Amino acid sequence: MMCSMPYRKRSKQLKTTDLGDLSGPLLVFGGVYSNLQALQALIAEAKGRGIAAKNMICTGDIVAYCADAETCVQLVRAAGCVVLMGNCEQQLASGAADCGCGFEEGTACDVLSAGWFAHAQKTVSAESCRWMAGLPDRIIFTHAGQRYGVIHGGVTNISKFIWSTDDDTVFDAEFPPETDVILAGHSGIAFIKPLGAKQWINGGAIGMPPNDGQPETRFVIIENGTPTIHTLNYDHKTASQRMVDIGLTQGYHVALNTGIWPSEDVLPNALRR
Repeated sequence: MMCSMPYRKRSKQLKTTDLGDLSGPLLVFGGVYSNLQALQALIAEAKGRGIAAKNMICTGDIVAYCADAETCVQLVRAAGCVVLMGNCEQQLASGAADCGCGFEEGTACDVLSAGWFAHAQKTVSAESCRWMAGLPDRIIFTHAGQRYGVIHGGVTNISKFIWSTDDDTVFDAEFPPETDVILAGHSGIAFIKPLGAKQWINGGAIGMPPNDGQPETRFVIIENGTPTIHTLNYDHKTASQRMVDIGLTQGYHVALNTGIWPSEDVLPNALRR
């Protein structure tokens, strides 16, 4: 049985996981997007840096555009990473009809999402959907004397797109009280935004390049309270071919190689090429 039927209705009460006090470097990533080759490369990167699984924090959307949804879920679970619920996990776990990404109706991103989400529904197992249903909506912890909050899109909306070019007031409205640093995902483009004494860090996506004309993707390392954005090199040609092999040829398979998204309609004008 695959994720074609709801496992359970989602509770109205948001689930928060407190990891306590973490020590050592953190690796923050998101948007695996069913890209097995990128996920394998990231896990190898973490091992090479000596980063423990409990310090690998995923901001959600393990499943999306690419070919290997179920395999990626199983690999993330086996690796022992800390995982937040993204909108794709939320939608799959509840048996929803669409990805819930927040795309405007009728836009290219909205139309294209129907194909890859249908593939995910067919291939992600019911057991994986049950696991997704139990993921936290929020994660909190302390690291290097700072209080962190992990969210997917925004605090007010799991699918809210927040960009580096947004006004500070957008970030301020999404900052929970008593939080020094927000770790977020969803938008797919990594950035670090200082906000006075606070910071907003988007870990980006490892499964799709950030529309910069290069196939490499991004993740974030935080050491002693200082975040840096890093490039992930992986076998993007195999990831792209896997999509072709199963018929996911809506343009994202090309983006894996060219580094250019098939549509920019979700992006603010300031971030378009």
